[in-house]
Amino acid sequence: MALKATIYKVAVQVSDLDRNEYSDHNLTIARHPSETDERMMVRVLAFALNAPPTNDRGYLEFGKDLWDADEPPLWRKDLTGLLVDWIEVGQPDEKLLLRVSSRAERVVVYCYGSASGVWWSGLANKMTRAKNLTVWQVPAEQSEALGALAKRSMDLQVTIQEGSIWVGDGEHSVEIGLQCLYGGQ
Repeated sequence: MALKATIYKVAVQVSDLDRNEYSDHNLTIARHPSETDERMMVRVLAFALNAPPTNDRGYLEFGKDLWDADEPPLWRKDLTGLLVDWIEVGQPDEKLLLRVSSRAERVVVYCYGSASGVWWSGLANKMTRAKNLTVWQVPAEQSEALGALAKRSMDLQVTIQEGSIWVGDGEHSVEIGLQCLYGGQ
């Protein structure tokens, strides 16, 4: 018998004080049986950081990346079907990144975990052709603390100010200091 996805309901309030943008999102997340709390919460963080202020170029949506290799964790297509954003979480391989960077307007990777620096050092020289690629590293201890916030039903507040990110659930708060490994668009 195949294991089924676990459904999480997340209400996210984003306050981006750097860009003066504020938004509320009600998300339903299907967590694959092999996905960890840490990875799921990095996906939620990626959503909060990339949700567009308006949906005139399409909606940012969760993909079926763990079920379907042709979809990312997050993506946005405009109303004509053009791929605007392709957002990866984890440590994707170079072939995937080069392929999608030729199709999407913008490709963003949020790598996390203690091995992410080693992963990127093996790819960095091969990614110079991908001009629309940005790679962010979530420090391992911060992504683990973010994973500890995971619950089946969550109310999260994400505040972005002066390059720092705070994610809280009313009881606990995690400060995230993203490190730009490549790009920075």
